[in-house]
Amino acid sequence: MYRAPHAAAHPDRAAVIMAGTGAVVTYAELEARTNRLAHFFRAQGLSRLDHYAIFMENNDRYVECCAAGGRAGLYYTCVNSYLKADELAFILNNSESRVVITSRAKRELVREALAQCPKISKCLVVGGGADPDPRFDDFEAAVAGFPDVPIADEWLGTAMLYSSGTTGRPKGVLRPLPEEPPSYQMPLFAFLYKLWHCREGMIYLSPAPLYHSAPQAAVSLALQAGGTVIVMEHFDPEQYLELVERYRVTHSQLVPTMFSRMLKLPDEVRARYDLSSLEVAVHAAAPCPVQVKERMIEWWGPIVEEYYGATEGLGFTACTSAEWLAHRGTVGRVLFGDLHILDANMKPLPKGTPGEIWFRTATPFEYFNDPQRTRAARSPDGTMSTVGDVGFVDDDGFLYLTDRSTFMIISGGVNIYPQECENLLISHPKVADAAVFGVPNEDLGEEVKAVVQVMPGAKAGPALEAELIDYCREHLSHLKCPRSVDFIDLMPRLPTGKLYKKPLRDKYWAEHKSRIV
Repeated sequence: MYRAPHAAAHPDRAAVIMAGTGAVVTYAELEARTNRLAHFFRAQGLSRLDHYAIFMENNDRYVECCAAGGRAGLYYTCVNSYLKADELAFILNNSESRVVITSRAKRELVREALAQCPKISKCLVVGGGADPDPRFDDFEAAVAGFPDVPIADEWLGTAMLYSSGTTGRPKGVLRPLPEEPPSYQMPLFAFLYKLWHCREGMIYLSPAPLYHSAPQAAVSLALQAGGTVIVMEHFDPEQYLELVERYRVTHSQLVPTMFSRMLKLPDEVRARYDLSSLEVAVHAAAPCPVQVKERMIEWWGPIVEEYYGATEGLGFTACTSAEWLAHRGTVGRVLFGDLHILDANMKPLPKGTPGEIWFRTATPFEYFNDPQRTRAARSPDGTMSTVGDVGFVDDDGFLYLTDRSTFMIISGGVNIYPQECENLLISHPKVADAAVFGVPNEDLGEEVKAVVQVMPGAKAGPALEAELIDYCREHLSHLKCPRSVDFIDLMPRLPTGKLYKKPLRDKYWAEHKSRIV
């Protein structure tokens, strides 16, 4: 997560500042805290390549909770803090985590999940205080007695984050860990360090939840550079601008929805703040509408840079503002990995012709405890991998995304997989069949839509729509739930019984040139 020499060279420099509270963690404090937690893990019996999980909102302990694993040779899984108890339990069990770290705000949800997680030996609660359950300890009290010097057997550790699949069940992206010290930089992160223009003394503003892969990597690299990271507890468009001015922020990474919400601020508000310190504003996670990006470049200047990649690290494309303006709509040229656009028979397609995007795998990975889906993501000869996106390359070698071979929804930069919601809706007594997919949303890119065939005798209409949305929200995190429900007389299914969603979805995208806003 960061390199110890910065603590010796700049002990009083702010490593992390919380945007809302102003709480500061210096490099010296981060070093001591990280070492204590690493000692705690060893005392719990966690050795190199073991797993633990973090499930909490952004706070001033989050970074050390990752950094300790990065120096103890462990895999740490940062879990979406909006998940329900059953969803959390699946990830805790599937990741083989033995310790989970949470916050007071999430403690009761974790307590509910742990009823299904017999392998969890300890839960540390930030700000938790005393607890009658022996598996739950106050975080600060549990680590306080351990040494603030490095453990004797430091090894490189890394995140194992979860990327959901079309079945709706999430999958852990596991990268092999070389037997190297924590100072070793894996090739993927060395590439990202250059791509995101990291440098000594940078001031990085992190506006997104730290459980996401891109903020995880960006915060880690900023700390490796000896920079200061400003962590927003949650994104607010005007607060973001105020933070840039207050801390003279130089670097940041955002998603297009954040751009859109800042652009919707009144002109006098946007003009109120001095943003001249910004050197690099990187965006990814979801396609950016052309008109939004044009306005951002006009407002912030040619510092807006884009990249396309996946948690799996198959490969990356990127483009500068100037390159994008010359190729509007592109997600860039390949800078890492070897890109191929292939048809359904794995044959290369000519330039300008859309096909599935494959990369000759740039970094080795597997889906943890899921060999079947690991094989499904790879070419028959095992040399290439895909996450199911569709696009084409122009004559200058720039990649454009046009569709997705799966029905994954990207809403506000968050990946949502509809099968889980479909399965839930079908379990409702008034629902005969259901389809869930993404439809256009000018702010979020896409929003979740459900189309439902009701049971005989059930009455379709606004009352049932509200009932079904509430039903979904009782069982799933809200971001996975439909914002609206339409009704249909008969759901289209293939003779095999497979749901044929394409004609349902297509009518909502009829006014769009591509299925990516």
